[in-house]
This record gives sequence, structure tokens and C-alpha cells, in this order.
Amino acid sequence: MPRQPVPQSLLTAARWPVGLAVTSWAYLWRTTVLHRRELSGSLPGDLPPELPPGVELDDVLTPSDGAGPLLHRRYASLIRDSRHDAHALMAALQADPNVVAPSALAHFHKDNGEEGRMAVGDEFLVRMPGPWDGPVRCVHVDATSFRFATLGGHIEAGQIEWRARDDDQPGRVRFTIESWARLGDRFSALLHDQLPMGKEVQLHMWTSVHEQVARYCGGRLTGGIDIETRRVEME
Repeated sequence: MPRQPVPQSLLTAARWPVGLAVTSWAYLWRTTVLHRRELSGSLPGDLPPELPPGVELDDVLTPSDGAGPLLHRRYASLIRDSRHDAHALMAALQADPNVVAPSALAHFHKDNGEEGRMAVGDEFLVRMPGPWDGPVRCVHVDATSFRFATLGGHIEAGQIEWRARDDDQPGRVRFTIESWARLGDRFSALLHDQLPMGKEVQLHMWTSVHEQVARYCGGRLTGGIDIETRRVEME
């Protein structure tokens, strides 16, 4: 059964112009400092983590199912004057990722699993402005992190992890989003990797999550957001 029926696909397509316009406007006016690096990666070091034993593999996409280069990306920030420690922050994000998802860029709709908590096997449909809505399944969760694997119909084939940890100084929390993925098909690889639009929309979305996390914590980003992309050419 397709994960996104035709009426929903039409509704998603109808949101593209408005969503992209809002995204572009916000992108132009952002003030957060971004430190970006693009490096050559290597195997096996830049492959995603192994899927834990017992995880339901039905419909899970791995990098071998994708096209184009493998992109290992890490978005990291330090939040100071936070009113939440890493455990409290992650508990809130696991209960509802939408507390920090920028509403104009992404919305997590839970398709499978208990509301108000996150467990291995839970499934979400992430709605985004453009032809990038994608289903994911939780494959790992602990007190300070969770990780999703993409499912059939997603624009990417791989995994993404959100995690937090307390810094050495009180009131400081380090937040990271890390992904390991190839694009789902050759057209997506062209759109996201060779053309700037798709790549910048994705970057804007995940850096906006960092900004929202800082706001949720009642703190401030220190030193901007560090973004590292390790690229592995695949045959």
C-alpha cells in the first residue's frame, strides 16, 4: 500500500509554492552564524550505525538502496543558559518532536506508536515544504538520543539521529543532528546534490531545529552552528 495516497500527494504538492516561499524568506533573513565544511569521506567510517537486533526491517531503506554519493552530515551546537539538562530536553523531544520542529519547514505526524513517548518501531511521516515528505521508523532510543531509519517513499535512504549531552559547565547543553544517507533515486540525487535548492532547504530545516531547541531551552546558541558534510562517492 502506498504511504502517501493520491489525494494526500496532491495536497502536498499544493503546499510546495507557499512552503518554499516561506522557507526562502526565512533563509534570507536568518542571523545565526553557520560554520560549514565539506570533506572527503571514506568507508566504512562514514556508513550509518548497524541496525540493532530485533528492529523491524520491513520497508527500511539503507544506503545500498539509494543513488549518488553517501553524505554523512553533522549539525552541532552548544546552548548556554539552558533551563533543561540533556535528559529533560530529550524527554520532551521524544514525547513530541514538533516542540522544536519549525512549523513552516517540517511537521512530524505519528502514524504508529503511543502518543507522548517514543519507542523502537514507532513510525512518523515528516511533512515538509516541497516534494520531500518522508516516512521514518524509530530504530534506536535511549535517555539522550533517538535515531530514525528512512522507509520506502522517502527521498533519502539511510538514518538520522538526534542527541543531546550535558556540557562540562552547568547550564550548557550540546545538541547534535547527524545523518548518514544517499538520495533515494537518481532524480532526487540531481535535485539535492547538484542543484542548490534542495540542499539549502534541508540545511535550513535542520539548523532551524537547532535554533528552536535553543529557544525551547530558554537559552542561546554559543558560537553558531557547526555543519560538517563528509562525502563518499559510491559506484
